[in-house]
Amino acid sequence: MAVPKRKVSPSRAGMRRSHHALGANSYIEDKETGELRRPHHVDLKTGMYKGRQVLTQKED
Repeated sequence: MAVPKRKVSPSRAGMRRSHHALGANSYIEDKETGELRRPHHVDLKTGMYKGRQVLTQKED
């Protein structure tokens, strides 16, 4: 089993973790409704995905 020979310094640990931060969620404007939605996700208001009806429309 591999065991570290020296303690990892806080600087080196921080540099290793520099890519672990979460980015902001991306949203696109829907072509038909103009609503914001996540890319590659179903529009929950209309139930459309890639130009097809995949869910029944949500009643307000």
